[in-house]
Amino acid sequence: MPSLGWKLRFAAFFFVLSLFAVAQNSELSTELPKLSPFDPTVVDRTLDPCDDFYKFACSKWLTANPIPSDQTTWNTASNLNLWNQGVLRNTMMEASKPDGNRTPVQQKVGDYWAACMDESGIEAKGIKAIKADLDRVSAMKSKADLPKVVAALHLSAPAIFGNQNTQTATALFGYGQTQDFNDSSIVVAFVDQGGMGMPGRDFYLSDNPKFKATRAAYQEHVRKMLVLSGESPERATADAATVVQIETAMAKAAMDAVMRRDPKNLNNIYSREQLQTLTPSFSWGEYLKLVDSPTPKHYLVAAPEFFKALEQLIRTEPLDHWKAYLRWWTLTSNAAYLNKAFVDERFEFYGRALGGAKQNQPRWRRCVNAADRDLGEALGQAYVEKAFPPESKRRAEQLVTDLRAALARDIDELDWMEPETKKNAHIKLDAMENKIGYPNQWRDYSSVKIVRSSYPENVHQATAFEFHRQLHKIAKPVDRAEWTMTPPTINAYNDGQLNTINFPAGILQPPQFDPNLDDSVNYGAIGMVIGHEITHGFDDQGRKFDAHGNLRDWWTDKDAKEYDARGKCISDEYTQEVPELGVKTNGLLTQGEDTADNGGLRIALVALEDDLKKQGKSLDDKGTDGWTNRQRFFLAHAYGWCSNWRPEFARTIISTNPHSMPQFRVNNVESNMSEFWQAFSCHKGQRMVRENACRVW
Repeated sequence: MPSLGWKLRFAAFFFVLSLFAVAQNSELSTELPKLSPFDPTVVDRTLDPCDDFYKFACSKWLTANPIPSDQTTWNTASNLNLWNQGVLRNTMMEASKPDGNRTPVQQKVGDYWAACMDESGIEAKGIKAIKADLDRVSAMKSKADLPKVVAALHLSAPAIFGNQNTQTATALFGYGQTQDFNDSSIVVAFVDQGGMGMPGRDFYLSDNPKFKATRAAYQEHVRKMLVLSGESPERATADAATVVQIETAMAKAAMDAVMRRDPKNLNNIYSREQLQTLTPSFSWGEYLKLVDSPTPKHYLVAAPEFFKALEQLIRTEPLDHWKAYLRWWTLTSNAAYLNKAFVDERFEFYGRALGGAKQNQPRWRRCVNAADRDLGEALGQAYVEKAFPPESKRRAEQLVTDLRAALARDIDELDWMEPETKKNAHIKLDAMENKIGYPNQWRDYSSVKIVRSSYPENVHQATAFEFHRQLHKIAKPVDRAEWTMTPPTINAYNDGQLNTINFPAGILQPPQFDPNLDDSVNYGAIGMVIGHEITHGFDDQGRKFDAHGNLRDWWTDKDAKEYDARGKCISDEYTQEVPELGVKTNGLLTQGEDTADNGGLRIALVALEDDLKKQGKSLDDKGTDGWTNRQRFFLAHAYGWCSNWRPEFARTIISTNPHSMPQFRVNNVESNMSEFWQAFSCHKGQRMVRENACRVW
């Protein structure tokens, strides 16, 4: 589970878990799928790479790899995801066998699997599994009971750990911990906007017909869930309208995703007394006692205006409306762990309406995903033993060293940056810590009670454990060794407040990292990812933090203006209509990721050239496949982004997520690089030769 609170986490990849469906009534196979290494023969040589490089590199692959019916997207890393999940499945299946000699970790992992896969037992219990939670809502005597019900939800609902770009997705608000922005050596409490069941403000407020349709589908979904819980159709219709009304009011008051990208907008320091004045009608004292929160030096309130509006809602909405809202949140927070009717209805909105998937993932895949979330480092140990040998770690570490050296040289050679700023940039780069593969010390889950008899109870136990583990960091020294991604995760991140770059073992596999292939491929694929994460320390957000992770301006006024001008070039370039989807991308939302993409690929190429020189080779040497090292580098980069997306999924990502669509992460980056033009003999006037080429790093 990721840490609570707002953290600067810049993922290089945004992979929805892409999983094939299997026959659910058949015996599960333990066979692992084949991985999909980089293949330069899949390019379409009938196309011009200087017109649309993404199509040149990916069109054949995209045609040959349609999206499976249970997926929202399918990409060149999807087979890797299948492989990773298969390793975890086999580990859990083996641990689930009754054996008195099982270790405590095997007991938890195995019994979690057994409970999750017990479809008949889950079906028999039905909604009775959360009867106590629903009764708690029904028993509310006044709005003074809100803290008690919300605290119980936060202690049982894993969604609170899904800190999104737009909000913390849980009832009413999010509460957790974070390093202080001004003093990164201390951990304080973080209070975030939340309470909305759809991904962001546009889904509630936009006049776009697509969003209006999704809004209607959401209200119908809420209604159906309430009917499944036992409400009459008439009552459910009224309550669903109430839920959407309350959440729409929250959306209107919420800070938008672009503003949330600036840490200064979130650095609102409040005392306990000042926090209470934001929402006089909600007892923070009672809530904080119920969740067992330590007392911080102060609270960071992400969006004070949201909480002022929340106070008005609490005062004006009647108790019955809040009961309807909290009943809905109890249902939606637990639906994935209940009987088939709830699982299917939840999929109809979140899987089909928001993502475009045609059918739900098989149960065993959902169980693996949930276990990775709830017991991730216990499972991660087995994954590392299977998938990440010491030699892979050593080679990845060398790549990171090479990329850091390339950025250091780039800083020295910049003609727009003054010596004082360059000095501070080097200090920050030198202080950046590398984390490769997995944590040095595994998390202790001994206090988590896992049983074979109740899947929902296991989720609640694991959630409460993680919530308390996070909160109990408050007012204690920062743990610099901790990871916020599990080892099998196909992703990477930069933590700006820790000043670390982090690469889980899951992404250090083919096609992103392949020890059996040449350097030109690895530098173009995983090298770009590494460069991306390093560059995040110096993007429009990361540059606002110093070497120690403190929010401090270390730029001269002149250099700051120079940077902003270059950043505007990037954000303008990535702001564009997507006619086939009926939406427009927002370059201000994606600026950080786009800056990291451009800088990451550029320094990866510099590092490759240095590496080849050491071997007596050059970028323009040809291989046996006829491609030069320079061309293979760009082809490997593009291959890593070949992705089929469903339109519903694409619209959701464009409106809420800071990552650009795959075709833009290839074409926009390459078209900014003269090295690409040289590689494929592109000339002025062709689409891949950008007249106003953007460059920050």
